[in-house]
Amino acid sequence: MLGRAPSQGNTGVDRGGLGHVSSCLIYQAWLCCRAAQRLLPGTMSPRAPADQLWPWVMKLLLLLQLRAHGHASHASPLPRSCPSTCICTSDLLSCSRRMLQHVPHALPPTATTLDLSHNALTQLHDRWLAAVPHLEALHISHNQIKDLSLQAFHNASYLRHLDMSSNHLHAVETHYFDMLVSLEELLLYNNHITRVDENAFAKLSGLRKVYLSWNNLTTFPFHSVQGLGNYSLRTLDLSSNSLSSIPVEQLAALPENIRNGLYLHNNPIRCSCPLYLMLQHWKQRGFSSVKDFFEEHTCRVSDNVPRSLIKFLKYNHMFENCSTGPEDVHPLPFPVMVGQTLLLTCNTSLPAAATTYMWISPHHEPIKHPGNSNRSLEVYHNGSLKITAAKPWHSGVYVGLAINSPHNFSRLCEVNVTVHYPKLDGETFSTGLTTLLGCIVSLVLVLIYLYLTPCHCLNCCKKPAPLSPPQECSAQSSILSTTPPATDGPNRKVSANKHVVFLEPIRETQNGKIRLALGEDFPDPKNPKVLQLKSDSESISSVFSDTPIVS
Repeated sequence: MLGRAPSQGNTGVDRGGLGHVSSCLIYQAWLCCRAAQRLLPGTMSPRAPADQLWPWVMKLLLLLQLRAHGHASHASPLPRSCPSTCICTSDLLSCSRRMLQHVPHALPPTATTLDLSHNALTQLHDRWLAAVPHLEALHISHNQIKDLSLQAFHNASYLRHLDMSSNHLHAVETHYFDMLVSLEELLLYNNHITRVDENAFAKLSGLRKVYLSWNNLTTFPFHSVQGLGNYSLRTLDLSSNSLSSIPVEQLAALPENIRNGLYLHNNPIRCSCPLYLMLQHWKQRGFSSVKDFFEEHTCRVSDNVPRSLIKFLKYNHMFENCSTGPEDVHPLPFPVMVGQTLLLTCNTSLPAAATTYMWISPHHEPIKHPGNSNRSLEVYHNGSLKITAAKPWHSGVYVGLAINSPHNFSRLCEVNVTVHYPKLDGETFSTGLTTLLGCIVSLVLVLIYLYLTPCHCLNCCKKPAPLSPPQECSAQSSILSTTPPATDGPNRKVSANKHVVFLEPIRETQNGKIRLALGEDFPDPKNPKVLQLKSDSESISSVFSDTPIVS
């Protein structure tokens, strides 16, 4: 054989090798025909030469080629191509500004960023993101989407950035984004949103930034985002809406990271002292929401005049006398001596003609012009308070108020008055200093007594007492002796004025008690005094007491 037919297992060839295989088959068939003509010359009819069989062979090979091409196409299909109206890269699919009315069906599964902005999309069908399971960023702004179906984002668990700004959304419902568990940034500005459901962001624990500016919001559920602040929420942009009032108490309870990124500028909020004081406090804390847009914060003076908007943080002279909260009260200290005259004055820019003043004493007594009943406290027309002669019971905090209308009170200032008694002229040391000095002197004296005595060894300073001679009875001892005898013997001299008393037990007992008596060998002709000792317990206690017994 000059050649062998291709095996049946080789049918899955690609299109590039089909032409080469067909040429080989045609060449082999032509060689087979020539060989048969040489080997069998007698059998071949002259009317049917080998060259006449060639067209039939060509037709057969063409059929074989078409069949092989069909098998090859079925065995190895082509990968899904990029939509003709889009631009595809390795992981980015851009279909922006193509006037699309529907989302393209053939989306490459490797895309992580999809841009469908600036088109004419009106809706998103259910599970349309199933073709791109790894999508992380979706830009679908500047379209005509009015609402979202229940499963519009059902297959987008990895989506982190969603831009749906400049659409026609009218509300933010609970089911819109509850499946986007990985969402971090949500852009919904420049829509027609008038309402945000209180559970719209309840399941978005990783949400960091929400942009809702340039909508038609009149209220917002601030309590619904309080839990998000404990996790990751850092920016909540509500600027350029139609907010007419905000709950200052709820905003004050928000975590600090939300208040730092809570943008409320360019809203027709009703002017009030709590709003002004809250934003001033945020400004002092350095919050970006107030510091970066200081002049854009506006408030409406009158509800009946929609255009009565003022930049109340920039032109704040109308709110200088707003009363502060209890946490911002710092009474000014004002010490005074007993008997002195005291004048308390608060700085105010209110017109005197339309304003009256009142002070509240430490005893919660309201004091208006001209003063209290005994005129010890007087109030002038300019709001000053005079204490004629300061007494100790005048000590305490005095609160000054300005009254513009029967129910409009504004706090001007607080003064903490402390009344002292004058010090005496001869008093040079205070009681505390004197006590401290006495303690120091006592400590020094104790140290001198312990460490600066003449003899440091107490046992060395004492002279050893001489041993007394042995006596017949151990109970016999010397009770009193100013100078103990130096020696014993018959030649011992006894002082004429100093005597030694010896006590010895008597053989007899009385009622079970020992009787004591003076020794008989104690003669003294000059002092014939006899020491009487009783036999009862009183005599024993008197003998062994500390009272010296000298005769």
